[in-house]
Amino acid sequence: MRGLITSILTILTITGLQAQSTPGTPRLVVGLTIDQLRTDYIEAFSSLYGDKGFKRIWKEGRIFRNASYTFANPDRASAIAAIYTGTTPAMNGIISQEWLDASSLRPVNCVEDPEFMGYSTAEYSSAAKLLTSTIADELKIATQRKGLVYSLAPFRDAAIFGAGHAGDGAFWLNDITGKWCGTTYYSDFPLWLSQYNDRQGIDFRIESMTWTPALPKETYTYLTSENGKETFKYNFNDSKRHKFKRLATSPLINDEINLLVDELLRNTSMGIDQIPDLLALTYYAGNYNRQSNQDGPIEIQDTYVRLDRSLAYLLDILDKRIGLDNVLFFITSTGYTDSETPDLQQYRIPSGEFYLNRCAALLNMYLMATYGEGQYVAAYHNQQIFLDHKLIEQKQLNLTEIQQKTAEFLIQFSGVNEVYTAQRLLLGAWTPEIHRIRNAYHRKRSGDLVIDVLPGWSIVDEITGANHVIRSSHIPMPLIFMGSSVKPEIIHTPTTVDHIAPTLAHFMRIRAPNASSSAPFTDLR
Repeated sequence: MRGLITSILTILTITGLQAQSTPGTPRLVVGLTIDQLRTDYIEAFSSLYGDKGFKRIWKEGRIFRNASYTFANPDRASAIAAIYTGTTPAMNGIISQEWLDASSLRPVNCVEDPEFMGYSTAEYSSAAKLLTSTIADELKIATQRKGLVYSLAPFRDAAIFGAGHAGDGAFWLNDITGKWCGTTYYSDFPLWLSQYNDRQGIDFRIESMTWTPALPKETYTYLTSENGKETFKYNFNDSKRHKFKRLATSPLINDEINLLVDELLRNTSMGIDQIPDLLALTYYAGNYNRQSNQDGPIEIQDTYVRLDRSLAYLLDILDKRIGLDNVLFFITSTGYTDSETPDLQQYRIPSGEFYLNRCAALLNMYLMATYGEGQYVAAYHNQQIFLDHKLIEQKQLNLTEIQQKTAEFLIQFSGVNEVYTAQRLLLGAWTPEIHRIRNAYHRKRSGDLVIDVLPGWSIVDEITGANHVIRSSHIPMPLIFMGSSVKPEIIHTPTTVDHIAPTLAHFMRIRAPNASSSAPFTDLR
């Protein structure tokens, strides 16, 4: 009798499992990274939106309102690399858009590669400096290259890191000629894109492109500024040398990305069979031409109004061409904002200016007084000090000791909050703040010391004239999943973007990227 009951229960369990409908893999995964997107701005400007953009997404999507990166000071390149690899710069090697080469101590771009020429550009580019696999690479491996992978972005680094090492193509805007371009690192430049460039490239239309407020100026009341203007009008052709660069920092570039998406779907087989494909996209939602919100409060509000319309158009394209039920769609941000202007003195907020070049010169004088003649400071870059390891070795000095003495000297400078040595970051005791800085640090690409400057202070580069204001305050950014039977919900619990790649892998039923150790969200559907 007991054996009979066990057999009946087994049959009922198997029958029940077979009866459950398991959602299929999405035909197309679309990743949309919106440069500098902020949750607080999305919600603050919501009364200005239509019904088919953000409002639709907030109604139909799984919204994580409070997402963040697990490493300090992300920029566009390090953020997008982290999204698609599922890991941090400490593992994937992309610590920023540019860093100093350890051997030459010269700045190198994160995607610069002399081995691979460009299509419709003089830039040589590849994903070779990306040290781990991406979700795009894993899709290619799992499908034996049958799954298609394309990446479209206004910027070269964003396009290449979206396509990974094995993608079919990464296309970005040539900011000198206005043509969409690519690299021989991937497959041949597609005929349809060459024809698009020849027929309706941005360079043919830039003279007639003007950015003015999409809504009456009276409706833009959510941000105000003492420096703000009543309205604005930008003709990109007014700046002959930088017209395409300026277009790429306006919301009009998002419409250009949409036009290219439509062309791509018309001319490829993306999303039409049961083998998953991946489309990585990048939009822009930062300040125009690097101006601050204080200088352009109407512009940033209009940027979100136009972004709302661009999202509506993109969703409509995907719905018509493929059907959103067949698309797994995610949206997130790069998690940073362009530097603000220094706070006005009339508000009496403590501030100051920190000059890295002067700091490095005084440091070298101190080290010479301590250890004898020599140029101990080899270079400085991006709040990092690089010591001359060959000189230290020739003098038979202890590198760890010199790093520590250097940190003790630098901490005395006005405006310096903390100094982290390579030894401390790699082998020192764990704290939450050190963990974030450690995740942003790569032992072969970062400096010997990392200088943390006080909030409110400006880091001044006397060579370029750049002035970067430090703000350590949290920037709220969203992580959104939508389509492919995703259950709508708004989640206030904080989460991190390292869950994106393993989640995509879970729903495509492939391996996660090789350095991705976070768990996937398995309850989206």
